[in-house]
Amino acid sequence: MGPPMFKGVDHIGIGVDDVAVGKRFYGDLGFTSVVFEYRGELPGLEALTGRRRAEAEVVMLRTEQPGPLGLGLIKLVRLLDMDPPPMPEGLAWGEIGVCEVCVHARDQDNVFRHLVGERSHTPLMEPLVTPLPPHDTIANLSYVADPWGGKVELIEWSDLCKGWPSGQPHVEGVNHVAFGVSDMDRSRDFYARLGFTELLFDYDGYFGPMAPWYTDEPPKQRIVMLTNPYGAGIEPVQHFPPAKDMRGEWGHLGPMDFAVGVTNLGKAYESLKTEGVEFVSEPQTVDVGTGEWQYAYVLDPDGIYVSLVEARY
Repeated sequence: MGPPMFKGVDHIGIGVDDVAVGKRFYGDLGFTSVVFEYRGELPGLEALTGRRRAEAEVVMLRTEQPGPLGLGLIKLVRLLDMDPPPMPEGLAWGEIGVCEVCVHARDQDNVFRHLVGERSHTPLMEPLVTPLPPHDTIANLSYVADPWGGKVELIEWSDLCKGWPSGQPHVEGVNHVAFGVSDMDRSRDFYARLGFTELLFDYDGYFGPMAPWYTDEPPKQRIVMLTNPYGAGIEPVQHFPPAKDMRGEWGHLGPMDFAVGVTNLGKAYESLKTEGVEFVSEPQTVDVGTGEWQYAYVLDPDGIYVSLVEARY
């Protein structure tokens, strides 16, 4: 049958105003391996940015100890042709747009204590344990803030990694990206076309530990985790009452876009166009020195910044 066309979330894009600060923060989480560093034009982003030309400094990072529950990378993006836009004002969690990066941490409690106690990063949620329906899958989780106020979740799927040697406390890599949507069923149909077909959990209700993040009454949330065995997963979130659009401008500070890996960008592009999926850029190729970075941005049902990427580096 050959390899699958879609390979899960390849990376999450983080807007920064200082790449060195971003590298130090994510280095504290274990993302110390530089896959590539690029500085120059990013072609094909006219529809995303509203500018004829977009220039940026881009650094792609991975951990030294990736694991099957942490396969995704971190992409730092610093705009060069303008000051980076701020994170959308009022962003709490689950509004329309990318709302967090989640990394899988072995011995999550101690990773959190190290980041907060020894590295002095800002805690947003103390470690807790929660079972998630429909399988009562156990998640150990906590949150810290990145230097720009973006939310970084540390999660340990203790049920899923029973029996695996863990070694010292460490982050394996990106486990999933969370983003707000306006219609869960519509979004699930869309992302099923991109290979996210396996359901890990489906939660519907109020998640009390998040209440302090909201200035108004915390919303009821439907939160769904969809996975792909070849990369990181996705966590679409729908608010009730409906959430505001918090996508912000492409390149804004904090988590702002994500990419789905593909085995062949040209074939994926043509296949999805045949199925009626709209694109906001044609396939682009950027020489990053160590190889080629190929991408094309799709039009998600809510206009979230999502690309397909074929990594040839």
